[in-house]
Amino acid sequence: MRILVATDAWHPQVNGVVRTLTMVAEAATVHGVEFHFLTPASFRTIAMPSYPDLRLALPAPARIARLIAEAAPDSIHIATEGPIGLLVRRYCRKHRVPFTTSFHTRFPEYVSARAPIPEAWVWATLRWFHGAATAVLAATPALANELRERGFANVVLWPRGVDTALFRPREIDLCLPKPVFLSVGRVAVEKNLAAFLDLDLPGTKLIVGDGPARAALADKYPHAVFLGELHGEALAQVYAAADVFVFPSRTDTFGLVLLEALASGLPVAAFPVAGPRDVIGTAPVGVLDEDLRAACLKALAIPRPSCVAFAAGHTWEACAEAFVDNMVDIGANGPDPDPVDVLHAHPHLVA
Repeated sequence: MRILVATDAWHPQVNGVVRTLTMVAEAATVHGVEFHFLTPASFRTIAMPSYPDLRLALPAPARIARLIAEAAPDSIHIATEGPIGLLVRRYCRKHRVPFTTSFHTRFPEYVSARAPIPEAWVWATLRWFHGAATAVLAATPALANELRERGFANVVLWPRGVDTALFRPREIDLCLPKPVFLSVGRVAVEKNLAAFLDLDLPGTKLIVGDGPARAALADKYPHAVFLGELHGEALAQVYAAADVFVFPSRTDTFGLVLLEALASGLPVAAFPVAGPRDVIGTAPVGVLDEDLRAACLKALAIPRPSCVAFAAGHTWEACAEAFVDNMVDIGANGPDPDPVDVLHAHPHLVA
């Protein structure tokens, strides 16, 4: 099976979308599945407004069509709602080719944090974008239910995984005052890092990641330690050296960093909102509280082995299998099937 994935988010970007797609493609090879990616690497790009380190592709319809033809896919998946995703969606609609999409980012909240645009307008645009898909993949049951309540059709479940060979407990000393409270992710306004950095906590507040808000936050919080962007073993060692993972975001749909932290033996402190609530649930591996300081201090008492055991149940192999099961055969350029008929023919799509 050959799957074409259209994504506006790709290397060298560091985010959950890129990480998920990369790991799924790698894990799916054991099932004989071949992935082709249609990414900004194939087009001229410009800097994204408010994110100069991120590049937006400037694709042309003819080139999109040519790249799809060259890939000769058995299934098409659109991972993002950007310029590439829009033109691949346009191609599929024009040629009556079925496709699937996935919902990764709460754009309504992100947009409203930067501009006076009503969230309802953005949700309406997202419903239009995903409404033509035969299936809309969501990371958690709660997110899937929310999307259904907001008028999205044919929403199915696509769980996430973690690399437990890389992210694991080990003895690492960063030579920082203990306890170490760690946060990992893009350093941007929507991540709500100030809610963490404002806390009166003992030890060290450690931030890993880069983004447009890093310089301003580093100036405002000189006692916090900003390590910048880390990858692979270097990132895994920082996880292992910390004592609590703090996740102050209120808008993330999932947060792969939560699983990476737990696999490393780190209990989680977070607000009781959809992302961390969906990952942790009622498992005794974190503390979710509107009082984030209290959550951080209570999390110190959680046994690290409990976190490791919890993360072991989330594998990239299972994530890849769920993704492939949700793909729809585009056939020989036949008519776009009715979504209801697709769900009847593929009962595994129902979350």
